[in-house]
Amino acid sequence: MDAVIKVGGSLAVDPPVLRALCVEFSRVAVGCRVVVVPGGGEFADVVRDVDARFGLGSWVSHRMAVLGMDQFGLLLSDLIPGCRVACSLGVVGGLAGSGRLVVLLPSKLVFRARSLVASWDVTSDSIAAYVAGRLGAGKLVLVTDVDGVFTGDPKVDAGAELVEELSASGLLEWGVRTSVDLVLPRVLLKFGLECFVVNGYFPERVAQVLAGKKTVGTHIIPK
Repeated sequence: MDAVIKVGGSLAVDPPVLRALCVEFSRVAVGCRVVVVPGGGEFADVVRDVDARFGLGSWVSHRMAVLGMDQFGLLLSDLIPGCRVACSLGVVGGLAGSGRLVVLLPSKLVFRARSLVASWDVTSDSIAAYVAGRLGAGKLVLVTDVDGVFTGDPKVDAGAELVEELSASGLLEWGVRTSVDLVLPRVLLKFGLECFVVNGYFPERVAQVLAGKKTVGTHIIPK
């Protein structure tokens, strides 16, 4: 597998942006083996709200949130021209290389993965990394609504600086939630995955990463 791309659900707040990104995915998938893993976005946010009101068990709330990823995945499948949908890695393997991008609905895989703990710390970031590791992907690209990993929250801290490159072990030592989840560096280290975090408001950056070109974003090295 050439690359696994996770699409952050936060990008759905701006439909024209998400539509343009999905068209770009279809274009870059030609000649590549690319799998898209959906984020949870507003579907997972509904679960967070329900969890806050009812105090759900972690096993239940996590599964509900992962099912939200399936829902966002179905949305993406309707926006990406010519894509295919898969519910298992076996089906992904059969579809990859057809010149069509594959959208993976991850719930069945996640529910069977004993190494993925049922916790809000395990979001679509680390799930996408797990998928990339299982598929032997060359790259993991996390597409979000900010330019990459910052020294602080760029949405509230004007002094936060973009970190262009860091190691997975260094990110693990930070021990704080950034634009990626807390478990991601552990999964990157486990599988030796190279990861890039880029801004989906600039679809061309995804293409540049897949082409091996330098672009604005954060490069996380698996060491």
